[in-house]
Amino acid sequence: MPNYQNSIFQCIPIKYRNLLLFLGFTTLWRNDVGVSAYVPVSPKSTSTKTAFQMVSTAIPVPNSMESVYEDDNASTSADFKVGVLMLNLGGPETVDDVEGFLYNLFADPDIIRLPGPLSPLQSVLAYGISKRRSPKSIEAYKSIGGGSPILKYSKDQGDLIEKALKRKYDLSAKCYIGMRYWHPFTDEALDQIIKDEVDALVILPLYPQFSISTSGSSLRVLQEEFAKSKKLRSLQHTVVDKWYDRPGYVYCMANLINKELDAFTSEQLKEGNGKKHVLFSAHGVPKSYIEAGDPYQEQIVECVEKISDQLPDDVEVHLSYQSRVGPIEWLRPYTDDVLPQLGADGVKNLVVVPISFVSEHIETLEEIDIEYRELAEENGVTNWRRCPALNTDAGFIEDMADLVMDALSEPSTSVTEACVRNNCEIEMQPFNERMGISTDMGNSSTKRADAKSMIAAELINARLAMVGVAGTMLLELLNGKSLLRLFGMM
Repeated sequence: MPNYQNSIFQCIPIKYRNLLLFLGFTTLWRNDVGVSAYVPVSPKSTSTKTAFQMVSTAIPVPNSMESVYEDDNASTSADFKVGVLMLNLGGPETVDDVEGFLYNLFADPDIIRLPGPLSPLQSVLAYGISKRRSPKSIEAYKSIGGGSPILKYSKDQGDLIEKALKRKYDLSAKCYIGMRYWHPFTDEALDQIIKDEVDALVILPLYPQFSISTSGSSLRVLQEEFAKSKKLRSLQHTVVDKWYDRPGYVYCMANLINKELDAFTSEQLKEGNGKKHVLFSAHGVPKSYIEAGDPYQEQIVECVEKISDQLPDDVEVHLSYQSRVGPIEWLRPYTDDVLPQLGADGVKNLVVVPISFVSEHIETLEEIDIEYRELAEENGVTNWRRCPALNTDAGFIEDMADLVMDALSEPSTSVTEACVRNNCEIEMQPFNERMGISTDMGNSSTKRADAKSMIAAELINARLAMVGVAGTMLLELLNGKSLLRLFGMM
């Protein structure tokens, strides 16, 4: 039994304390600084369904990395191992990976959450969606070279951040890549971190703005992995949950945009009456996510405002959201609605900026560069330019290195605290609201597919399939729509 002396846990009545221990709702980790305790939130004390609330925060990461390296014992600082876990979406490296990647995506309950009684059917649903959508997705990946470059860019970013940390701060750090939906998966990265005996870990989602469906989903996976591993629970770590408002990041984005604006020729400007337009295209999320507390839209708007402040005064700025799926309402206005309207308004000179992404992948190279460009030109936007993603931009890499050092020198944020702070446990599935069903958040872990072990139709248990069919028929009768068509997946 852990010793809870001098802990806030001691303030909880014994009968409730024992209940918490029995249910396993209390997580403790000990380190040289102190004890962190997490206890359930009373339903009456919060409007969200967070599972835990930080009640006592210990700061396991050193208050200043500088103090470590100023130690008189040179071997101590040399032996201190710093890791940077870079979290990202992931993507299929070849067309053979597409179906498995889609399965993992749609098996994520932070992307599609079924009502509690139907949650066991998540894998069946994901299997059906991935089978149906993979032919179209394969063609899209073929159009950009046969696979996603996101892993290559992430590795390059990590290598350059390591070099920048060494050059600027004499810090020997190692970057690890943890992808959510394809290799290298987050748990694979964590296994390597444990093997390397990392002393302090900075968890850095490669999403400037926080959303439950991106950074939040990865953090929930980390919560589960930390809960299963004593070594991870004792690992000194801190989470950078958002960084859209960093001056360095804002400057780098504005610099890239200004380069594209300057590239318009005098002849092109005559055609467009001298006016230049910038369209920030952010990845969309269902509107219900925002209504439930997801901070994503607010951060996108603030980010666009900060970047726009560094653009010429005569540039007209627009914001839209892309990549929606299905008939439910997502954040508006939609990019594929805005582009025809800009054309109808006489816009000729347009720079499109992918604001949610820091590296090129399918949604920049295919959706924006091919689909949206064609749509814009069909509607009279004759001079189209697309701002590149940050990728390995020198200024961006420098700022990421600075961000890592800032994270190490500031009070730490644990994985659980980051989830609580950003409402990771909120109810956010639009389907639940349509059906009027209250759901339990459950566990976000799902069976994962890879190129060697993709679920085959003949392996699906016949009884489970029958339950799936019956459940789908019932939902169709109740809602008047096909479940899969509701999500726009079939």
